[in-house]
Amino acid sequence: MKFDYSNILARLKVLFRRLFIISGIIFLLFVVFAFTSGPFWLYYHLGIKNTEFDFKPECLVLLGGSGMPSESNLIRAYYASEAAAMYPGIPVIVALPGDTADSASAVSQLAKEIEERGVTQKRILFEPEGLNTRAQALNIYHLLSDTAENTGLVIVTSPEHMRRSLLSFRKAGFKYVGGCPAFEYAIESDITVNRENLGGNRLIPDVNKSISLRYRFWTHLKYEVLIMREYFALGYYMLKGWI
Repeated sequence: MKFDYSNILARLKVLFRRLFIISGIIFLLFVVFAFTSGPFWLYYHLGIKNTEFDFKPECLVLLGGSGMPSESNLIRAYYASEAAAMYPGIPVIVALPGDTADSASAVSQLAKEIEERGVTQKRILFEPEGLNTRAQALNIYHLLSDTAENTGLVIVTSPEHMRRSLLSFRKAGFKYVGGCPAFEYAIESDITVNRENLGGNRLIPDVNKSISLRYRFWTHLKYEVLIMREYFALGYYMLKGWI
């Protein structure tokens, strides 16, 4: 029996053409959506949903996000130290994989960062073993031992990661969990630019007075990637029974 390779090739070409068109349409929708406020509100929703708490915090959990120094860890360290100042005396658990005996490791550097911001060394505990949010939640539950279930936790992490963190810690057995999302804030200065002061090729359109084109559009594209990744992660955690 002879295969009709030409027919198979023709079908594959049609399939790839359709996939290319569909991909182009999806990309265009993402670009158009980035010109709206939708990406910000989806990002904001991930960061604040169910973060409120009415209990007195007994422990702060700083979930590290990357190496040190890094944008994600530095902003989380800032928020963690601010929260630690609001609730003096309670322990701060730094959760980030690494060697706590190595002063150059990311987890040690993250702890040092919050120390420099006013958190005393005796308040700092470590969870350096967990390689994902599920493992960190379970390890911290075991770290706090018999008191874990009724300990009032406040989690500090990035906004897009907050919802998955809250659900993971509650699934691990914690009854009282709140959140402190590490939102970044826009600069307060007016950053529109007068082209007359800059010179350059006048044939190129001037966008210096458009904050949306210079910054907001690109920020929203970044939010879309973060949101898409996080919803996939939430779906995975849900299927695994981790949330």
